[in-house]
Amino acid sequence: MPAERPRPIEKFNPPTVHEPAGYSHVTISAAGRLAHLAGQCPLDLDGTVVGPPGDYAAQTDQVITNCLAVLKAAGARPSEVVRSIVYVVSPDSAVLAEVWQRLNASDLAPAFTTASTLLGVASLGYRGQLIEVDLTAALPD
Repeated sequence: MPAERPRPIEKFNPPTVHEPAGYSHVTISAAGRLAHLAGQCPLDLDGTVVGPPGDYAAQTDQVITNCLAVLKAAGARPSEVVRSIVYVVSPDSAVLAEVWQRLNASDLAPAFTTASTLLGVASLGYRGQLIEVDLTAALPD
């Protein structure tokens, strides 16, 4: 079994701002290299948006699958993500919370304990697309 590589990431919440719900206000990376990953969309290998119209769960699951795949290809793990941005097509905070909870119940969950932003937006790039996740990961030297 390979040795565990060091995690050059520090996360904290200053006492002068509110306590966040599961993420960190500040993430500091000592890594010399960063992987800036393109926003991952709910597309299958054929480039088709997954799920029936309005299916946030199916789209979230595909985005999780795609994020895990690109992190692995970059040589990173979810725990090495230093910044995440989640875009959800909805003005409804309950829908945003459902997507956030699904992300945090997945194998990708460690990515969202870092500096994270969750946004409700009017639209995304593909017809029928409801979610997109943008990640930046610290890579070991």
